Amino acid sequence: MSKLKVALLQINPTGTLAGNLAKGVAACRKAKTLGADVALFPEMFSIGYDIYERSAEVWTAEAISADDEFVLTFGRLAAELEMAVGVTFLEKHEPKPLNTLVLFDRLGRRALKYSKVHTCDFSAEAALDPGDGFHVCDLDTAVGSARVGAMICFDREFPESARVLMLKGAEVVLAPNACPMEINRLAALRTRAYENMLAVATCNYPDSVPDCNGHSTVFDGVAWLRDEPGVRDMCILEADGSENIFTAEIDLDILREYRAHEVMGDAYRKAWAYSDLTEQTTDPSDR
Repeated sequence: MSKLKVALLQINPTGTLAGNLAKGVAACRKAKTLGADVALFPEMFSIGYDIYERSAEVWTAEAISADDEFVLTFGRLAAELEMAVGVTFLEKHEPKPLNTLVLFDRLGRRALKYSKVHTCDFSAEAALDPGDGFHVCDLDTAVGSARVGAMICFDREFPESARVLMLKGAEVVLAPNACPMEINRLAALRTRAYENMLAVATCNYPDSVPDCNGHSTVFDGVAWLRDEPGVRDMCILEADGSENIFTAEIDLDILREYRAHEVMGDAYRKAWAYSDLTEQTTDPSDR
């Protein structure tokens, strides 16, 4: 059985880049002792998503490159631990920084780099540039290869995010987060998993971080089993609000079997009827 064990690092930031690096390394080492195949950080962990109480000029000055030692350390750690690591950071970029995830595979190779497309332009994230699109990789793990994509926080609110990832073959979506995970946001994650027949693993900050409340989740995307009556709860993990490392196993064999025979995802889409979705009707600069 191919069971992918995901560790959600629901941990407090320390207030400094060096402190976050040290704490992040320790959390990854702990995740490995728990048997994790993949460890995922909450959103923009390099600065602890500390963007609301400071001016944009101050916090954007803390952006680092994708080749910064903070990021590369987790690549070396992934190879040492033979565990994939999804590290998040504020990325230096012109004209404005990016909200970025880099996913290293268990050999320490950079398998995926994704920057948040749906930046929260109604708030502090107006100081960021959006990413260039949604990407999927074949992630080398101890239980074999898995097709993995990513979306970050507000991306969840747009069905197109997970839909594009599904169309690109994603089986598992990693979703760093930094906001209160209340019933409606949790319902959105459940829906993204259900309608696309994919697993969604979301890592949030604990409730000790302002405007966050923990409740990191894993929805495995399997709404029912052919040989069992009724429906099943796709939520295989919902953390509490505490600072901790939470793990869940995604059964890739069951997910793949389900995707091969069930009716959501791409099975019965009528793409010819969706042209309005791809036509730009308003100038984004007018908003």
